[in-house]
Amino acid sequence: MPTYVALLNWTDQGIQGFKDTAKRAEAFAAATQKLGANLLNIWWTVGPYDLVAIVEAPDDETASAALLRLGGAGNVRTTTLRAFGQEEISRIVAKAAG
Repeated sequence: MPTYVALLNWTDQGIQGFKDTAKRAEAFAAATQKLGANLLNIWWTVGPYDLVAIVEAPDDETASAALLRLGGAGNVRTTTLRAFGQEEISRIVAKAAG
């Protein structure tokens, strides 16, 4: 299943409600499952991003829907990266090499 790395920054609303951040993460996990995706892990970080989430989804549309729901709650802004595992990149390299 495709993997996505979401880099998250709290909005003003999100930082004001920092005490609920673990509960919001649980709600995000439940919402992703309802859409057919899976929140593999989430980390609270120090540096240019406040959180990093790893999501598996069957396709870009499902991943986008899950992350739109997350962003739509108003607590975070997201930057999403499509990640490729070793098997996937091996197939990509083989295809590119001809």
